[in-house]
Amino acid sequence: MIAIVDYGAGNLTSVRLALEHLRMQACITSDPNAIRSAERVVFPGVGAIGSAMKNLSKLGLCETIRDVAAAGTPFLGICLGTQIILDRSEEDGSVAGLGIIPGAVRRFRPVFPADKVPQMGWNAIVPQKKHPVFDGIPDSTAFYFVHSYYPMPMCSDDVLAVTDYAGTTFGSVIGRDNVVATQFHPERSGEAGLKLLLNFCRWDGGNKPGVAR
Repeated sequence: MIAIVDYGAGNLTSVRLALEHLRMQACITSDPNAIRSAERVVFPGVGAIGSAMKNLSKLGLCETIRDVAAAGTPFLGICLGTQIILDRSEEDGSVAGLGIIPGAVRRFRPVFPADKVPQMGWNAIVPQKKHPVFDGIPDSTAFYFVHSYYPMPMCSDDVLAVTDYAGTTFGSVIGRDNVVATQFHPERSGEAGLKLLLNFCRWDGGNKPGVAR
């Protein structure tokens, strides 16, 4: 079973429907025990990090998610779910994240007026290293983004793919060990997004191509 973390916001149903389209069993839950015992965990997110962290804390899910990451369970963060696993974000006056991957979240500061913030629409990702979630996905495939802030891991080894926008090259896919996270929305990215989700569902959490548990 795949646990989709319900922290009181986010496009949870669209993620569940995408996984069910792939014939994967998934449930939306805020139960810490269900999340800890799941075969894999997906943390989608939209909105502001300040309110998200407050909701996670209120539900007792901060330590739950850290425990999932530490246990080796395959974990996928999406959009805000990517930003929240870093140490801190510039949003909402500097908010502490979960600290699963060292790094910070920065706001786009475009030089040219044509570069609108938030970035809304399709943009290409360029993998920086091989990873099972990229299996069968060509380099420079476009995915769907909606965001004003972007992740900056402290260690370049944690950047799995990059994307260019508003004069900035940022980590559009980040990850370490059993944790992988996309700044874009795979559930809104057509066939390429479904392929990435399927790859995640088949990944065992290691660095080599995995199989479903």
